[in-house]
Amino acid sequence: MDKPKTGLRSLPINVWVVTATSFLTDVSSEMIFNLVPLFLANVLHSGTAVIGLIDGLAETTASLMKMYAGGLSDRLGQRKWLTVLGYGISTISKPFLYIASTWGWVLGVRVADRFGKGIRTAPRDALVADSIDEKQRGLAFGVHRAGDTAGAFLGVLIAALIVWLTERGAAQLTMSTFQILVLVSVIPAVLAVLVLALGARETPIKGQAKFPVLSLEGLDRRFKVFILVLVLFTLGNSSDAFIILLGQNRGLSVLQILFMLLTFNLIYSVLAGPLGALSDKIGRRRLIIGGWIAYGFVYLGFALSHTGWEIWFFYGLYGIYYAASEGSAKAFIADLVPSERRGAAYGLYNAAIGIMAFPASFIAGLLWQGAFQWPGFGPSAPFLFGAVMALIAGLLFWVLVPQQQNG
Repeated sequence: MDKPKTGLRSLPINVWVVTATSFLTDVSSEMIFNLVPLFLANVLHSGTAVIGLIDGLAETTASLMKMYAGGLSDRLGQRKWLTVLGYGISTISKPFLYIASTWGWVLGVRVADRFGKGIRTAPRDALVADSIDEKQRGLAFGVHRAGDTAGAFLGVLIAALIVWLTERGAAQLTMSTFQILVLVSVIPAVLAVLVLALGARETPIKGQAKFPVLSLEGLDRRFKVFILVLVLFTLGNSSDAFIILLGQNRGLSVLQILFMLLTFNLIYSVLAGPLGALSDKIGRRRLIIGGWIAYGFVYLGFALSHTGWEIWFFYGLYGIYYAASEGSAKAFIADLVPSERRGAAYGLYNAAIGIMAFPASFIAGLLWQGAFQWPGFGPSAPFLFGAVMALIAGLLFWVLVPQQQNG
């Protein structure tokens, strides 16, 4: 009698199809969207307030859509085709960057891309969860995360190769280089949609769920305080676009900025698993507080930096914050909230991040270059603001959210 398959061999086709889709999509997205801030600043000559406006609106769109897309997939009884729709919207929007001649075009593309991401994320995760036995869900999501991260790394690497071939060590991004990147990025994006549409299989859904109700009523006090402190932290957590602009301001070339991004992705991918496991041992609360404090000191380092290499160094350390905090925060919510309320709890979590994403990035842009006749405070200002907000949030978290078992 044959032994049952275990490990990677036991994963169903949906896990591999979704992983391949995420891999290809990240190859496409990381090739161009990391350089959009430079395209706006170097080619379209947009100010930091505009760049903050675009990134803030885009990320808010994604986060708010995530709140309802999962519930919609429950009600429709469809995971696959809602996921395909989300990836399709993002893919269709990207080629319009080729003809973008004003920041309004870029805003439209970014919002459309994030709208697609908001639609697909929850149904995609549900498709994976529904396809696998609960004892192997950790493995399935781990494989998916690995594919996602590998795609991001490869996308930045391809972008670096194209930049090296077209403009070598140029200090600023050119229109022609960006247009080449856009055209190349369309190929993996289209392949991603085809792989998902042709390869994934719909999963049966029992019953019909209601749309999530965003209410704090009946939830653990620690969860409520965590959300309030998270709002404060997120207000200082502006778009990473400003780090890219700061790197250029401090003397990094376009190619060096891309290698800086590769460094971040490498550190993040290597540490995400071990630090996630560490949260099981020392508690999510400690790891989140540590991550927020690390964020504060990294942003302080950005603010006090004078050279491009310092930005590169601190951006590498920034990967530690992501690895320590991103997964731990979601696991911390699961520790605080009973299973029947977790959908609403994650909706509130995404709402808090999404609503604050816009003012966070817009404030950062205003602090840097100001608006109208006001010149702003300079490139260090948004990072000093972010550092202060992170350190205050970390302190409040430590004082107001007490340590408990599994906390």
